[in-house]
Amino acid sequence: MAVCGRRTRSKLLFCLLGVTLVGYLIFSRHNSGDVSEANRRREAPGERGGDNERLKRPVYEKPPLDLDAPGEMGRAVKLNLGGEEKRKEEESIKKHQINTYVSDRVSLHRRLPERWNPLCRDLKYDYRSLPTTSVVIAFYNEAWSTLLRTVHSVLETSPDILLKEVVLVDDYSDRAHLKEPLEKHIAGLRKVRLIRATKREGLVRARLLGASITTGDVLTFLDCHCECHEGWLEPLLHRIKEEPSAVVCPVIDVIDWNTFQYLGNSGEPQIGGFDWRLVFTWHTIPEHEQKRRRSPTDVIRSPTMAGGLFAVSKRYFHYLGTYDTGMEVWGGENLEFSFRIWQCGGSLEIHPCSHVGHVFPKKAPYSRSKALANSVRAAEVWMDEYKEVYYHRSPHARLEAFGDVTDRRKLREKLRCQNFKWYLDNIYPELSVPEDRPGMFGMLKSRGKTNYCFDYNPLDENKVVGQRVILYPCHGMGQNQFFEHSTDGEIRYNTREPAGCIAGDNISTYLTVQQCRKRGQPVPADQKFVFRDDGSLYHVMSQKCVQALDKTDNGTPAPSLQPCSDSPHQKWFFEERI
Repeated sequence: MAVCGRRTRSKLLFCLLGVTLVGYLIFSRHNSGDVSEANRRREAPGERGGDNERLKRPVYEKPPLDLDAPGEMGRAVKLNLGGEEKRKEEESIKKHQINTYVSDRVSLHRRLPERWNPLCRDLKYDYRSLPTTSVVIAFYNEAWSTLLRTVHSVLETSPDILLKEVVLVDDYSDRAHLKEPLEKHIAGLRKVRLIRATKREGLVRARLLGASITTGDVLTFLDCHCECHEGWLEPLLHRIKEEPSAVVCPVIDVIDWNTFQYLGNSGEPQIGGFDWRLVFTWHTIPEHEQKRRRSPTDVIRSPTMAGGLFAVSKRYFHYLGTYDTGMEVWGGENLEFSFRIWQCGGSLEIHPCSHVGHVFPKKAPYSRSKALANSVRAAEVWMDEYKEVYYHRSPHARLEAFGDVTDRRKLREKLRCQNFKWYLDNIYPELSVPEDRPGMFGMLKSRGKTNYCFDYNPLDENKVVGQRVILYPCHGMGQNQFFEHSTDGEIRYNTREPAGCIAGDNISTYLTVQQCRKRGQPVPADQKFVFRDDGSLYHVMSQKCVQALDKTDNGTPAPSLQPCSDSPHQKWFFEERI
């Protein structure tokens, strides 16, 4: 019995060992794909040098180069069309505000020219130690070729070892090509996932929907009409590994909406700012930031971000409170997030070695009716008393319903964030802060030409100076009819950035807007006006007074320098609102 029992136990033990071995082999084969990445990331340091080129390999290689293909190497596509083909091109522009007729003729896999600082090519990365990323791309009724060129560009420029997935978020599109055809196309692509919203969410909530299913360490958000430059991803991930509280943006290179020419620039990029309408602006890197950097490949601190393209540690994104989900569609969320990053202890940076091309549409392809409410939410939560500077220039914003911001204010308290004065003093000292003294700002109205105001509307949004000031019926909306008289005698047009100052010309007699003096410099003589007790505006250099003329050489009413008199047309006053 005892011998028989021992034999039975031996057989049982042998069987168990056999089952265990078979099970291990099955499990090992089934999970070989999962463990291979982990093994690659754990290999000994001595093996790394020769492996870098292998580890750089993207998810997919680009097809062979065809230099004769339209738009290849970022060249402009210029078509000589007529008749029906021209009509189709115009229809495509009307539909998407992008020339998708041209886009459809450009390869989804085209290569771009090298447009970064040559020093960027010398940077080396330890690929196994870099964090992984998930790229989130939200879209709404996007054109087929611009969306898929974005997807293929990410797959063909991102190292396989670093890219966890590309998450496409359909924000309730209703166009047929984004239904079954899109699903079929991406079904054959590795690492691409599609999630669909069940109602229109807007950019903020659509991005959060995509972020909720990601598995990477870092969230990288891109717009749905982008093309990635070689080596775009590694600098972003390396910086976040180095500084987990950094939110890092690539340099945004322009892709022409009409010809699809890639207009990348290897020189110093511009950084983000804003004006007192809470409109995002671009400007050059200030001297103090240039001095802080030790190399042209060092990151550049930026007061704000454009918003469409950035990378952030997933953990830090959640710590910061993700996005303000009370914001609708898009517009304003970029400034809100920028203020929050800086005021709550993070840093917002642009990496000069990360370049991504972006198609800026001819105009917004759909309504931005909620952008004003979004800006008000940002002002109410983050700008403290400086929100009044914004409201003075956009008085209609005071009346805008903006929802409940209680939770966002509590978040600010919880994170012990800095006030807005700290932000202006330490992060954006270049921004001119208006004085807005009572009775010295608002609409500058004529007493003699009733209900007519100073009005300035530059032809080019990006060039504030150089145009003539006119008189136009007062509308009470601030913006192009907002001026202030400073304690130094300037009449400032400081709704936009950089601020402009009114200058008088003794020869033409008309007033124009010119660049204001820089901080610490004296006021130019032609920009100095004394606002006298009788309501006259005395121009010091010409020794004349500003008079409202009913008609000028170009047929429009305008202020003009004339010999001083008691005429009511030389009497002026500020009014904040109608």
